[in-house]
Amino acid sequence: MSGVRQERVKRDEDGMRLDRWFRARFPDVTQGRLQKMLRKGEIRLDGGRVKADQRVAAGQTVRVPPLGEVPPSAPKDRDGGVSEADRKAVMAMVIYRDPEVIVLNKPAGLAVQGGTRVGRHVDAMLPALQFDAGEPPRLVHRLDKDTSGVLVLARTRQAAQWLTRAFRDRDTEKTYWAITVGVPRPRRGEIDLRLSKEGGPKGERVEPVPEGGQRAISHFTVIDEAGTRAAWLAMRPVTGRTHQLRVHAAAIGCPVIGDGKYGGEKAHPGGFASTLHLHARRIVLARPDGRKLDVTADPPKAFLEGLDLLGFDVNDPEATVDWAELAEE
Repeated sequence: MSGVRQERVKRDEDGMRLDRWFRARFPDVTQGRLQKMLRKGEIRLDGGRVKADQRVAAGQTVRVPPLGEVPPSAPKDRDGGVSEADRKAVMAMVIYRDPEVIVLNKPAGLAVQGGTRVGRHVDAMLPALQFDAGEPPRLVHRLDKDTSGVLVLARTRQAAQWLTRAFRDRDTEKTYWAITVGVPRPRRGEIDLRLSKEGGPKGERVEPVPEGGQRAISHFTVIDEAGTRAAWLAMRPVTGRTHQLRVHAAAIGCPVIGDGKYGGEKAHPGGFASTLHLHARRIVLARPDGRKLDVTADPPKAFLEGLDLLGFDVNDPEATVDWAELAEE
């Protein structure tokens, strides 16, 4: 590249730091050289001097000075080093895709992000889901490792911004399915219980507290019940606290099957798989242009087997919950 260039900021680059925008466009330019060009004023934004941490906006113009011969970097693996097995696994999780969003049906037992003693996780697999986009998708919310179901990814920076706002401002409607030991009474209601997160030798744990902590609110309704033995619940977390639905279910005396952490031995009745029977079934949220994103994830085999063991029908019309309608009743 020999001459000065005027590069226009694209819509999906809106809000990026200038230094990150530049490295994304010209990855072979070192950070040291980039800083030197900024100090000398060779890089300009809409004609003015600019600092590395300044945010760019869609439609602005960045002056890029002559870069000369830049030593090429090593070829990048488009799949980001993701193994073939993990590439196939994460591709099989995709249940929805458009130019802005990808939605996965995450299996139980797979962590969303890395951490202590966590080697395999969704975040490390995301480069395999780049498809025709300019960069890999990114996480905008979380699911517990042991919870299966809907996980939303942003394909562009702009999508990441509005999705993050939607989750932060609770402009999403999330429906979970749970199979519990025991049947809540009443069969429908709201759980408003403050929670406090604590660490310990057995890992992160959340405890209900009378004061302090964080307020946590969940709505629930019984879809079907097997006498007093077990229930199939639809649950909606109004807030998004760690392990919220699991702690709330245990707090009303109906722990989720497989949740020994909060339900103890009671959560492991005979005949059921030992996995957590909690599934993120559906998510509904509004896009900035008014269109709705509405995606449903099929439950895993262990959950379906649990429903069958109790004589519940996965196609029961009661399983499609309209939370707004329930609130009016």
